[in-house]
Amino acid sequence: MKIKSRVQLRKSAKNQLLSDITSVFGDASKKLEKSKFETANIDDLSLILVDGEPLLFQIDEFYFPTVKGVLKLGLMKNVVTVDSGAVRFVVNGADIMCPGIVAADDNIQEGDPVIIIEEAHSKPLAIGTALIPGAEMTGNTGKGVKSIHYVGDKLWNLDI
Repeated sequence: MKIKSRVQLRKSAKNQLLSDITSVFGDASKKLEKSKFETANIDDLSLILVDGEPLLFQIDEFYFPTVKGVLKLGLMKNVVTVDSGAVRFVVNGADIMCPGIVAADDNIQEGDPVIIIEEAHSKPLAIGTALIPGAEMTGNTGKGVKSIHYVGDKLWNLDI
């Protein structure tokens, strides 16, 4: 993957982005307000680099944190927790099936971006989009979350 362009964000765009991320995933603005934000286009992805690190990416009109972004920013809102049996599937890019979900934030709505964490250590494994509301994910059948980015994929292994 090669960077096609890299441009620094204006202050107004940076503040809007921080507001959007904070409203969906929790308070990240205090950790990032003095950071340098850049947009970078890599293959088919639009990334936001924060102090040179790929912490956010864009799909359609939504900004999602990368798994590394979740780790660095400590985001813990819109979280779906999976059991240990689901971990090997999630880190290989599989969608998250409801039987493997042990907990989900009740405020998650269909189409919302979510963070998938594992139950034992609460470490992030993947980023996805909710296919059903969070309140319906546990004790249900079928898919609960569509996986978008996961540990070990090309975005995780990106070197800038």
